Amino acid sequence: MGKIYVVGIGPGDNKMMTLRAKEALDNSDIIVGYKAYIELVKENYKDKEFYENGMRGEIERCEKCVEFAKEGKTVALICSGDAGVYGMASPVLEIAEREDFKDIEVIPGVTAALSGAAVLGAPLSHDFCVISLSDLLTPWELIEKRLLCAAEGDFCMAIYNPSSHKRADYLKRACEILLKKLPETTACGYVRNIGRDGCDSKVCTLGELLNENVDMFTTVFIGNSRTRIADGKLITPRGYQL
Repeated sequence: MGKIYVVGIGPGDNKMMTLRAKEALDNSDIIVGYKAYIELVKENYKDKEFYENGMRGEIERCEKCVEFAKEGKTVALICSGDAGVYGMASPVLEIAEREDFKDIEVIPGVTAALSGAAVLGAPLSHDFCVISLSDLLTPWELIEKRLLCAAEGDFCMAIYNPSSHKRADYLKRACEILLKKLPETTACGYVRNIGRDGCDSKVCTLGELLNENVDMFTTVFIGNSRTRIADGKLITPRGYQL
């Protein structure tokens, strides 16, 4: 029997991958992942075997990992950011349970909420939540409920998957929902292509965010009632008396 590492590779920049993640890739016979993520690591692991597929191929990817491991190979299943945050950790563990395979190690990575927050300053310095606007696996009604509850609880928010070709207006819809509970002046920001070429960011208010154009490579940040914009950065006070 082999072994499966479920590896969060961070935002894409090799310098932002943890040493433990690099060690797992070094020790693997085959690296498995979504084709865009394979491209991020392939140059540094030319001696490895690769298995890649496209969007909607997540379950097949996980099944292949178990298949390869049962053949005696050490497998690294890679995910961008952290493997446990909208990643492959849970489905591969479920499939491994079904197939009675037990040798799996999940290796954390720097997720977009953290790497994007660092670009903007300190928007998540107090209680926060992470919400995805993708309704492929979660009904929109539940996403709307979570947005409203987060706003009512005065949480800072990191918003994943704010837009795509088929969901071009989802961020606008989310802002309209949040504006039922939050003032237009709420401090916000977003980062596109975190840790990759062409990374750019912007701070703005919730009222301005309503009309911003973002894509699927963007992470959006909504401040709480105390978050403010200072010198182009978002600051959410931790609560210390300064």
